[in-house]
Amino acid sequence: MLNKRSKIFIAGHRGLVGSSLFEVLKDRGYKNIITSDKKKLDLRNTKLVDIFFRKKKIDYVINCAAKVGGILENKTYPTEFFIDNSLIQINLLKASHENKVKRVVLLGSSCIYPKVTKTPIKETALLSGKLEETNKSYAISKIGATILGESLFNQYKRDIVCLMPTNVYGINDNFNEKSGHVIPALISKFNAKSKKKITIFGTGKPLREFLYAEDLAEAILLILKTQQNKLIKICDNSFPIINIGSGNNISIKNLAKKICKFSNFKGKVVFDTKYPDGTMKKDLNSKRIRLLGWKPKTSLDIGLKKVINNYKNYK
Repeated sequence: MLNKRSKIFIAGHRGLVGSSLFEVLKDRGYKNIITSDKKKLDLRNTKLVDIFFRKKKIDYVINCAAKVGGILENKTYPTEFFIDNSLIQINLLKASHENKVKRVVLLGSSCIYPKVTKTPIKETALLSGKLEETNKSYAISKIGATILGESLFNQYKRDIVCLMPTNVYGINDNFNEKSGHVIPALISKFNAKSKKKITIFGTGKPLREFLYAEDLAEAILLILKTQQNKLIKICDNSFPIINIGSGNNISIKNLAKKICKFSNFKGKVVFDTKYPDGTMKKDLNSKRIRLLGWKPKTSLDIGLKKVINNYKNYK
């Protein structure tokens, strides 16, 4: 079982979720947190990943590494999103299997679920319908990792858990207006001093669920500490796939209003309806993680204020 001296490898430790998890583990007294800069360890390179695992003797792996982006980025570079994410996850799972890692925690995404399905979305909705076209390549790469994880779980009895978080935001995010997700992209737009007019893609009507990165990090730590038989039990005695959501929805239009207000933006806001909205409602059923006693601590208002204040101070 996990202890304070376990060797824990965080893949993608400089990213939004990985950096939050690193701080949570460090604050809780975990002594052997293993990381590697992408310049030294290209997770797409099978040979380098194999050598790294053999050398480090890793006990636990959390895959927070991924090529991510907003709607425009996914639409423009679907090939790179598919190849990079597939290679990263296959290499990590393969090396973990061959080196008998005690547990692997894979981070998926709510985008793996069908575009049209009953909400809040249950884990059983996986592969039950067509995906949202704008991020299909990314979604299929994540689905592929889930299927590989399930195969290793069933065939070789490996301890693998797939977490499916809702839309995550936080301080260490990608604030590029073109490639960032909705919250950091909007924060960047609303805090650009030269702008008097902000254009937002779509109608603003879609409803989305958001989760503060530190709350997700706490959920990951809880998963690491929970015995496998308990995880399997809450997943109806099957391969553990666990949604992690805040339980609260907000429209993109109302989200923009909040960010506008907290950023003290005084200009004009318009919605460009030539761009697609994507899925209209995409909140998750998070009953399984709630059964383990987890719930988010950070409200959207508090989280947004933290991120905006940090962005203003350090941009």
